[in-house]
Amino acid sequence: MRLTRYTDYALRTLIYLGLNEPRQSSIGEIARAYGISENHLTKVVHQLGRLGLVRTIRGRGGGLRLALDPAEIVVGAVVRRTEEDLALVECFSGGACAITPSCRLRRALGEALSAFLAVLDGYTLADLIGDGDGAAVALLLGLAPPEPV
Repeated sequence: MRLTRYTDYALRTLIYLGLNEPRQSSIGEIARAYGISENHLTKVVHQLGRLGLVRTIRGRGGGLRLALDPAEIVVGAVVRRTEEDLALVECFSGGACAITPSCRLRRALGEALSAFLAVLDGYTLADLIGDGDGAAVALLLGLAPPEPV
């Protein structure tokens, strides 16, 4: 299983915002911290806003903040909503294959995808930014350590 760069950027943006709470962030700051394209990140942030995960404040003094508590943002749900296609093989998306009616590979890959998403469903953004690891990641991104919850 390989996630798209889009989903990767979405998850990294949420991590950054979670670590920077309660302060606001900008797309430029996040892009610089990760060394990624500001233009591409703009599209990601726009979708995160439409999904209700990020609140965008326009104008002077504006910026980005999480729209939900980190404990309410489930990693598996973010992956499902940002990945365009979780079809691991052609037959998952209705493609034709001569052995589809009796294929055990399809069943095995379906179980593997379900297991992958089930594991991600067991994690929230709070899990990704909490404890000592959150402070270490914040320092790597040039942020002040997260405030205690």
